[in-house]
Amino acid sequence: MDRRDMIVCEDLVKIYKTDEIEVLALQGLEIRIAEGELMAIIGNSGSGKSTFLNMIGGLDRPSAGKLFVDGKDLFKLSEEELVEYKRKVVGFVWQNNGRNLLPYLSAEQNVMMPMMLTKEKEKREKARALLDLVGMAHKRNNRLSELSGGEQQRIAIAIALANDPKILLADEPTGSVDVQTGSYILDVFKKLNEEKGLTIVIVTHDMHLSKRVNRVVTIRDGKNSSEMIRRESYVDRLNELEGFEEPHEEFAILDKAGRVQIPRELLSSLGIEGNRVKMELEDGKIVISAPGRRNE
Repeated sequence: MDRRDMIVCEDLVKIYKTDEIEVLALQGLEIRIAEGELMAIIGNSGSGKSTFLNMIGGLDRPSAGKLFVDGKDLFKLSEEELVEYKRKVVGFVWQNNGRNLLPYLSAEQNVMMPMMLTKEKEKREKARALLDLVGMAHKRNNRLSELSGGEQQRIAIAIALANDPKILLADEPTGSVDVQTGSYILDVFKKLNEEKGLTIVIVTHDMHLSKRVNRVVTIRDGKNSSEMIRRESYVDRLNELEGFEEPHEEFAILDKAGRVQIPRELLSSLGIEGNRVKMELEDGKIVISAPGRRNE
């Protein structure tokens, strides 16, 4: 049985306006993310990936298009419904741990903070169970200044899980830690995904991290440009067990109008400038090349 779509995004547009400028952050983004999926979104700074994460997280309102999360239309939620949505449906892990943890509280107290309507004894028990889940039970009495960057991130994950969200959103979760710690953090995400069936969306610049998830969506100029899907074969799984990066196959994305976004570096390598290209069908393949010069 196919898993239902947890996130459905169609023709999503986000425009930021001030008195003097108008910035188009998302321009027709189309993504579907299945329930229980662990996937990554990559893209250059300003591509729109963090804007998309903020849309899903209920931290910013879309300008146009469609955005459904867990069956809820985010265009139609009232302010009260949005507060409830942010409390019960999504959990957020930020790159900046100053947004995740309060420095004057212990790790355990930080994890207990979101559980406002829970009895004290139950809060403490659950906080300890979550800290154990992310491998931080032994640091439950430590404060922010007594923890490494990787330890802080793992506690941040426990905080994000405090209200049992259906979706975990992580914005550059390995951006401030070393490669080994980043790999451990991804292992925590994988464990949560496999054991709890949690839908996890990671925005990252970390190519090593992105290559270890099943699906990677690339966003360019506010649109999804390509997807990489992990190949599943006996040889691929053997390579994974021996420590090699998981292999992916990359696909370009066609929008509803039949348009495909071609990366600028590919166009440049073909010597294509301007907005004209030559397109032909050869042996069942569409071939794009630079337009030839006209004969004088």
